Amino acid sequence: MEFRGILDRLRAIGAPGLLGHDEPRGADPADKKDKGRAGDPFVLVDPQRLPAFLEVCRDDERLAFDILIDLTAADPSKDDPNLWVLVHLLSLAYRQRLTVKCALSKAAATMPTSVTVHRGAQWHERECGEMFGITFAGHPDPRHILLPEDWLGFPLRKDYVFPDEYHGISCK
Repeated sequence: MEFRGILDRLRAIGAPGLLGHDEPRGADPADKKDKGRAGDPFVLVDPQRLPAFLEVCRDDERLAFDILIDLTAADPSKDDPNLWVLVHLLSLAYRQRLTVKCALSKAAATMPTSVTVHRGAQWHERECGEMFGITFAGHPDPRHILLPEDWLGFPLRKDYVFPDEYHGISCK
């Protein structure tokens, strides 16, 4: 099933939290600043409804997105008030993929955990928590995996200023 078919199916079953979608497009020749959009098509989902959305994607027999390949985040710009939470799903039965995006406010970067739907999200959410400052409410084990527990700030945010030293150790 192509992306349009997946999108139509999500709309037909009333997938919770589905806000919209976007597909790659070429540049608009009339607008010299428009460079178009490359990349994968994606669906835009309300971050507070992401677990319910993922459950529908997993359990619907015509979609069967049974594997969460990746859950990560991106900070588009230090001036942008939002972070992007990106989820990549795979259906082994139908050999299809789906990219899901959620816009999450930097000021209130909290959303429910997806571990209840896909256990594999556990490590991904822990990394997003320490690198982007996203809190996944209900996560069973939110400890750091890459940085010390007392590290200040979130290194993958565009506005992060790297410290000169950490406990007397130079970071330069």
